[in-house]
Amino acid sequence: MSSAATAPPSVDKVDGFSRKSVRKAKQKRAQSSSQFRSQDKPIELVQLPLLKDVSAQEQPELFLKKLQQCCTLFDFMDTLSDLKMKEYKRSTLNELVDYVTVSRGYLTEQTYPEVVKMVSCNIFRTLPPSDSNEFDPEEDEPTLEASWPHLQLVYEFFIRFLESQEFQPSIAKKYIDQKFVLQLLELFDSEDPRERDCLKTVLHRIYGKFLGLRAFIRKQINNIFLGIINGFALPLKAEHKQFLVKVLLPLHSARSLSLFHAQVIRGLLKFWPKTCSQKEVMFLGELEEILDVIEPTQFVKIQEPLFKQISRCVSSPHFQVAERALYYWNNEYIMSLIEENSSVILPIMFASLYRISKEHWNPAISALIYNVLKAFMEMNSALFDDLAATYKSDRQREKKKEKEREDLWRKLEELELRRGIQNSDGIIPT
Repeated sequence: MSSAATAPPSVDKVDGFSRKSVRKAKQKRAQSSSQFRSQDKPIELVQLPLLKDVSAQEQPELFLKKLQQCCTLFDFMDTLSDLKMKEYKRSTLNELVDYVTVSRGYLTEQTYPEVVKMVSCNIFRTLPPSDSNEFDPEEDEPTLEASWPHLQLVYEFFIRFLESQEFQPSIAKKYIDQKFVLQLLELFDSEDPRERDCLKTVLHRIYGKFLGLRAFIRKQINNIFLGIINGFALPLKAEHKQFLVKVLLPLHSARSLSLFHAQVIRGLLKFWPKTCSQKEVMFLGELEEILDVIEPTQFVKIQEPLFKQISRCVSSPHFQVAERALYYWNNEYIMSLIEENSSVILPIMFASLYRISKEHWNPAISALIYNVLKAFMEMNSALFDDLAATYKSDRQREKKKEKEREDLWRKLEELELRRGIQNSDGIIPT
């Protein structure tokens, strides 16, 4: 991975070697896991008392000893070796998780380097090689981490540590630094989805706690993507089109995509084109594809800004934009989401729909709007009637104000006209 000061490597080369050759070399060097014994002799750990069995004064020192013991690594590919010690470490990690969750006063300044050392020893490792050179998450089974019984607890412990009310970033920043973050980002190459999920949480907590690391984290994530996408020149080459089909589009099929659909929609709304109707039609198509698979809980989070934008699109004088937005009501799944949340969506959409139904120049758009209004009326007739009455009342008030303004201007014009006539007759108006 590139440091902050260096540009990301190109797609095809890393320090003069092809990515494929580098990956193969790493796989050759890699053991099945970094959790291996440095010697062939069985590992023996000194059995320590439980934290709850010693006095409060003795607990901080015992806590540090247990952290140091958990730096010991085991060979998990050898399922028969060190069984007793593996179980002892697992139970110790469980104890540490419980301890940081409920205890107070354990986070002394001496604790921070020991925690980071223990976490680093366990999670920073050479990843196991893939069963195939070109891993396809859709077709291939992922290589699961054999040491997960320990790794899972290490991640859980670290997350609880970062979330502790006593956690002080001002002390921790000496140990959780840019180098630590870079090593953390490299672990996202793990094929084990359980580990990637834990890494996501850890990175999120670090981003939230360490303000000084935020820009660095964003830059490094940016570098990761720049290492994949260096930009395309026109006309597109065949390899660029293949990259779109083989790499970018499959990103939309990730199993966890539903977890960040709301963020994707917010991003589209933020950069919504304001002057290009062709792009608006394209954005509406992309939105419908996302809405077609979004979870109802995620939909609720973005329904208000989403339908405010759809309302503006329905009101667009460009008939293709209005038509594309109104086609959402032909999608059964989107219709079910709208119906479940009609009390929120109908008030947002009603005024635009009702006004355009009377004013739009294109008869096809008017027909589509009529169908949408009919669907809303069937979903929630009481709310529809209330909104219709309110809309008509508001329009009457607006017309009354317009008439009053017109009358006032007419009177002013008549007054100005009389003054002009009087001036022409030599009469000075009072």
